[in-house]
Amino acid sequence: MGKHLVFVLMLCIFGLVMGTFSVQAEQTESSKARDHQQKLLTKTNLGLPEEMVRFDYDSGYSFAYPKDGVRGIYVTGNSAGGQRFLSLLDLMNTTELNSMVIDIKDDHGYLTYRPEEDSPFYNISQNFIGDTDQLMETLEENEIYPIARIVVFKDTVLAEKEPDLSFLENGEVWKNGRGEAFVNPFLQEVWDYNIAIAEKAAKMGFKEIQFDYVRFPEGFERRDEMLEYGLGEYEDGDDNVQKRVQAVTDFVAYARERLAPYHVDVSVDIFGYAATISEAPGIGQNFSKISENVDVISSMIYPSHWTPYFGIDKPDLYPYELTKEYAKVENEVLDALEDPPVSRPWIQDFTASWLGAGNYKKYGKEEVEAQIRALNEQGINEFLLWNAANRYTQGVNYKPLD
Repeated sequence: MGKHLVFVLMLCIFGLVMGTFSVQAEQTESSKARDHQQKLLTKTNLGLPEEMVRFDYDSGYSFAYPKDGVRGIYVTGNSAGGQRFLSLLDLMNTTELNSMVIDIKDDHGYLTYRPEEDSPFYNISQNFIGDTDQLMETLEENEIYPIARIVVFKDTVLAEKEPDLSFLENGEVWKNGRGEAFVNPFLQEVWDYNIAIAEKAAKMGFKEIQFDYVRFPEGFERRDEMLEYGLGEYEDGDDNVQKRVQAVTDFVAYARERLAPYHVDVSVDIFGYAATISEAPGIGQNFSKISENVDVISSMIYPSHWTPYFGIDKPDLYPYELTKEYAKVENEVLDALEDPPVSRPWIQDFTASWLGAGNYKKYGKEEVEAQIRALNEQGINEFLLWNAANRYTQGVNYKPLD
């Protein structure tokens, strides 16, 4: 080997080494800046491993963000992998709808598809979506924007499998009145468990990860002293409300950072009333703090789910008025943020007959359009339709102001 060639090789090696030092130095400075911004109760181990910072993933699928905004529907794993998917596909192709929010980890804690057999999640998976590759190819061919819904802290499957990650009462996993168990938002292990599932969804080709149930159980402020649970890195301090708020906010920030290499947006579902108060003390949701750490915020603003609010005694009877008044409040909150996320509320396409005679109305074309019109008039052009059975109203004009 000639001396000149040896010298060139040495220069290349030196350049690679110095490049590595440079990346590490930049990461160190970035970590310092991030840590400086965290509040007192923030976890100190939010930094990413160096190899993940360098990682850059391409799923092979091409999905463009809808140019005039996301207008989507909720799709269960059963629907995504079953015959109903054909009718939902037809709904997409014959209306102004353009997006699907598909369950990847459902309300019980199950994956809705089978991963490889050696996956740590294989035993908590169901074969609802038999062929995820075919699903993604169909969505791509039909230009349907794919959003993966992942239910985070409501997780009966994980709670029963690993009680130490849950909340205990008299040594047993605590469950709410509906028989649902939650896992503990204070624990890093729970965070990583859910983010690993989100990473798999990103690898499938989903362009957005939507986290739902990013909170403590409802009414937790009434039982936090009675239940047994770990505090992880949140032992310090006496303000339990702020501990919960910080843990939830930190999870969202951590998840967004972990998912950055996959070029996916991160969204969070949140109770609509959270925008109307400084923070929800029991569940740990602070609308502004969560909004600062996501690309999209999706408030669940179904008229049926409000108590008398905004001067409206029976909100389910007034979908336009309720939605309009909510949108005004949310706009004020988001306008106060330096870099607000996209607002994309969940709206109602179901009939809340459980409210009792005189307190509800049958929801159809007029009621769905009223909610969309109210949002559009307040400058909110994106929305998601919720119907737990995935049976959506026919003949709706999803762009009523056009």
